[in-house]
This record gives sequence, C-alpha cells and structure tokens, in this order.
Amino acid sequence: MSGLNLASEDGGDRFPGFDVLDQREHWDAATRSAVDGRVSLLPAMRFFSVAEEAAATALFDQLLYQRTEPKVPVTRMVDSRLAEQETDGWHYDTMPPDDVAWRRTLAALDDDAQARHGRPFCECSWKEQTDLLTAVHDSKADEWHGFPPTAVWSLWTRYACTAFYSHPWAWNEIGFAGPAYPRGYKNIGVDKREPFEVADAKPTEDPIMDAPMKDAPSGQ
Repeated sequence: MSGLNLASEDGGDRFPGFDVLDQREHWDAATRSAVDGRVSLLPAMRFFSVAEEAAATALFDQLLYQRTEPKVPVTRMVDSRLAEQETDGWHYDTMPPDDVAWRRTLAALDDDAQARHGRPFCECSWKEQTDLLTAVHDSKADEWHGFPPTAVWSLWTRYACTAFYSHPWAWNEIGFAGPAYPRGYKNIGVDKREPFEVADAKPTEDPIMDAPMKDAPSGQ
C-alpha cells in the first residue's frame, strides 16, 4: 500500500500549469454546477457519526495515499452518497446493504485497532494503520468480523476511487481535461491534444513505482 498524494489544485510537476477548472466556462450549466459542488459546495456530514467520520477519513487517506494538503474531500463525498442512498445499485449477497456495511466495517476497523494498539484507527500511526489494512487485504480467512475480506475491500475501494476520480484535483493529476460537452474535441488521435491540454512532463515515469516519497511525513 504505497503511492503518491494525488490531491492537487493544479497539475503539479506532471502536467505543469494545468487546471481543468480553467475550462469550466465551456461546460453547460448542469455540468458546471455538478463539478463546482465537488470542490466547494459539499453539504455538511449527514450519514457518518463523528467516530465513523474519523475512521473513514483515516481509511481513505490510506487507500489513496493522501498524506499532505490539499486533499480531495473523499469522506464528505462518500457521506453525501450514503445520506442520499446513492449506492452502486447492488451489493454482494454476503454483505448487508452498503449503508449498514459501512457502519459495521468501520466499527470493526476500530475494534481491530483497539485490540492491537489500544486506540481507535484514526489515532494509530500511519504504519499501524497500514498494517491493520494490510491484514484485511491479505487475509486468506473466509471472514473478517463476519464479512468476506474481499467484499469488504471491494466496498472500501469502490467508494474511495469513485469519489476521488470524480474530483477535478484528481483530473489535474492525470491530465484529464474534464467534460467535453458541449464543446467537444477537435484533435482526435494518439498524442493529439487540444490547445488547452498539457503534455505529460514525465511520460516514462511510473507515478507509483518511480517517484520519490518526498511528501511522506517522517517518523511514522
């Protein structure tokens, strides 16, 4: 479980100077409103309790390797989905509905942290959190607190990635130019870019395997 902090207000050193929000005036009103809402207009927490919010935030930071600010507000985005019952429309038959599954798996994560370290998951060090999650990810057991570990991991990562990669800061980090409607694209083809797009400054570098962990706090 390693990687880079992908939350950035611009394209960083991979797509220098690129900010997808510079193109927002070219989007239709509905699209602009939806994307703006992911940046600054998210509602207050409505689903997670204070303890669940703390556990979920620590979990998402681990899954997405968000260790420095700014961070994509994944917890609030997932909270909003669950409060509105905006699920994926299905769940494993070995798991309860997603809203129940989230509450119970976050509680189980806190239980593991308390049993091993004497404190809730959110208060554990980064390495302690990593080890706790690795135990779930690598588990060969049929159950983890009554749930199949693979189904738990799927629940966590599906919601984490859906929220993260719907946010314009994540788009900046991967050079995604955002919605094409109604303007569309005129330069179609491999290595063809629109005037507002930016070339990858490090095309041969694997962002996970090759980049230094310079953003990681020391001592944890």
